[in-house]
Amino acid sequence: MAVDQPTAREAEQTRIHNIGYRSYDGPRLGRAYARRSLYSQSLRGAYGLGRSVKSKVLPMLLFVVMCLPALIMVAVAVTTKAKDLPIEYTRYAIIMQGLIGLYVASQAPQSVSRDLRFKTMPLYFSRPIETGDYVRAKYASLASALFILTAAPLLVLYVGALLAKLDFSHQTKGFAEGLVSVALLSLLFSGISLVIAAATPRRGFGIAAVIAVLTISYGAVSTIQAIAAVHSGNSLTAIWAGLFSPVTLIDGVGTAFLGASSSYPGGHGPSAGQGVLFLLIVLGLVAGCYGLLLRRYRKVGA
Repeated sequence: MAVDQPTAREAEQTRIHNIGYRSYDGPRLGRAYARRSLYSQSLRGAYGLGRSVKSKVLPMLLFVVMCLPALIMVAVAVTTKAKDLPIEYTRYAIIMQGLIGLYVASQAPQSVSRDLRFKTMPLYFSRPIETGDYVRAKYASLASALFILTAAPLLVLYVGALLAKLDFSHQTKGFAEGLVSVALLSLLFSGISLVIAAATPRRGFGIAAVIAVLTISYGAVSTIQAIAAVHSGNSLTAIWAGLFSPVTLIDGVGTAFLGASSSYPGGHGPSAGQGVLFLLIVLGLVAGCYGLLLRRYRKVGA
């Protein structure tokens, strides 16, 4: 079979150019730099920074709504010259847990689901980032974003209390206890939400699943506690039921160790001895979520 030969004109137009590829001689910043970059980029993305205006609306709106009640409380305390704030620092996040759940439900899928959906994980794991680097950066960034969301209104309350000339030592102690409480909440909520979001590449399913887990568990536990404490008078059952919801777990730890007044029916939260179990379960869930994320992304990167 005859093979078509290139014409003279085509031969003249065919060239091989030496474009001078050279090896990279610049600084190699390594895994630590890549991990920090992924962390900072993910943290900025949790508030829509560096993204479209549409992406900024919900996180910024939730941030403002989280801080607004604190501003109102401070204004009332300063105006009326109250002797104390109308709410404890450790109680603020528990009361606002609906907004916190909405925030983490919207941002956890945004942080990890898109990477799964568009199959960019092999690019991350090619080099120099490894599976553990990716998981730690994503976990830390969402927990940091959630801590900012929950700690900002506490800072507003604290500054307002000092402006109202309330007792400095008492307010500082309460503020520190509140920060510990929201730090635990941020770690727990972020871990649970990331595990759920990493299970599906579809962002909508991830949002719905996170909201369902946080909301349904809290609603079911609150119902059981109310029935146990009010109708049967069994406060012990109400306390142990708190182990089955992230919100009531944090509430139980705050009641046992941070001097918080409990939202459990009748105000009977866990004692210090019972609180040890609550704290161990919180820390165990945080570690378990991290382990599940590692296992999930090792399979994805394989």
